[in-house]
Amino acid sequence: MSSPSTTVPAEMPPAEAPGVAVNRHGGGMSRTVRITYLVLLVVALAAPLIGLYPVFVMKLLCFALFACAFNLLLGFTGLLSFGHAAFFGFAAYVTGWFIKVQGWTPELGILAGVVVAALLGLLFGLVAIRRQGIYFAMITLALSQMVFFLCLQAPFTGGEDGLQGVPRGNLFGLIPLLDDTVMYYFVLVIFLACFLGILRIVTSPFGQVLKMIRENEPRAISLGYEVDRYKLLAFVLSAALAGLAGSLKTLVMKFATLSDVHWTMSGEVILMSLLGGVGTFFGPVLGSGLVIALQDMLADKVGEWVTVIIGVIFVVCVLAFRKGVVGELLAWRERRAPRH
Repeated sequence: MSSPSTTVPAEMPPAEAPGVAVNRHGGGMSRTVRITYLVLLVVALAAPLIGLYPVFVMKLLCFALFACAFNLLLGFTGLLSFGHAAFFGFAAYVTGWFIKVQGWTPELGILAGVVVAALLGLLFGLVAIRRQGIYFAMITLALSQMVFFLCLQAPFTGGEDGLQGVPRGNLFGLIPLLDDTVMYYFVLVIFLACFLGILRIVTSPFGQVLKMIRENEPRAISLGYEVDRYKLLAFVLSAALAGLAGSLKTLVMKFATLSDVHWTMSGEVILMSLLGGVGTFFGPVLGSGLVIALQDMLADKVGEWVTVIIGVIFVVCVLAFRKGVVGELLAWRERRAPRH
């Protein structure tokens, strides 16, 4: 069956982008949402100037990007992956190795990590994409564990010691990234570009098809769409963005370890997305902020109990806010909006 163009069928109403409140009278984002994003942008730009620790905020941005990448797959395509740590962690190792051992500049090291993550995502997708539900999730988990074993045994990863002391180097050979403030704005620019890119993808005709596949895959097939091709492309895009997050994390923290590629990292990104709100744009950012902030504040006070505390918070959130924090706020705002 020939593939139609990525135009949403006429009988399918244009879906509103979850997480972006739509002005029903003017189209596009509402004034409240625009003001909120503007305030957050100002705070992000001024973060190093108002006393926020740059390394902490950079780590938050890296994991926020990771969560947004995962949300592109789960929230907008409906595919639950238990193996996203493979893309995040393996890209972190690749970037660290090229920069530390081969002496590559940071932009080339990051590019290498993204390309490897995309290729790994293509391999995972070709194997798993024809399965659905729990079978898809289990295949991605199994493949991710194979990557974990590779990172444990391969000589270039440093085994259990990981890659330590990865230099940040000079961006394009000119801009030194050793300074935390300079590195912060570099990470912020990449995060903003990727966030806007995901927004553009999801609101494009291609994104509308992804949402149609999420909501009713048999109907998408009956309308002539090559569903597996769309899902594979979404999987590769998500893997590449997850790899970018891992590469940036290596530069920020100056190391890559087995925890980056362990299955628990996949669990963390699922937690972040569900906590903030799957299928919303800002939800994964908020969820990652909550998780990273709790880990940072509680790690030195309660030790390993921090995972128990986060787990309790997650259970409470799932029971009280089934759509996530942002999802519930949007639902409440929708209920209060006047109907015409």
